[in-house]
Amino acid sequence: MIDFNIENYLRISWSDVLLVCISSLIIVLFCKHFFWDKLIAFVKKRQQLIQDNIDESEQLRTAALKEKQEYDAQLASAGGKANEIIDMAKREAQAQKAQILDEARIQAQNINRAAQEEIERDKLKAQSEMKNAITDVALAAAGQILGSEIDADKQKKILDDLIDEAGEGKW
Repeated sequence: MIDFNIENYLRISWSDVLLVCISSLIIVLFCKHFFWDKLIAFVKKRQQLIQDNIDESEQLRTAALKEKQEYDAQLASAGGKANEIIDMAKREAQAQKAQILDEARIQAQNINRAAQEEIERDKLKAQSEMKNAITDVALAAAGQILGSEIDADKQKKILDDLIDEAGEGKW
């Protein structure tokens, strides 16, 4: 069997520590001499690239916020303009309504006036025709009365007959 002693593995020797430090220092000096400038340049370049991306993102965010504010302002303005257009359309519709009603009222008054004038003309014409008819009847009655001298009863009978004939439309 293998003899295993844990203390052999856990022991710390000053010579081992010194050798590890010297070898690490040599590796660091070697790397610093050949690779350090390139490594630092790479890190700085990478750092600058990250910073540029952050700055560009910030600028884009600022531009987006500004554009959003402009859009919101335009949207609010558009809503106000739409309300103004609707109000103006309502006012124009009310004005047109009032104008149409006024024109209709005037036209109705003209039609009513024309009808009244026509009724008045027909009434005057009927009165004139009636006056002419009465005059003709009176003249005919007077002619018959004068043509024969008769007593009052006979004259009344002749007038009644003439009026009856006028009422029956025989003339």
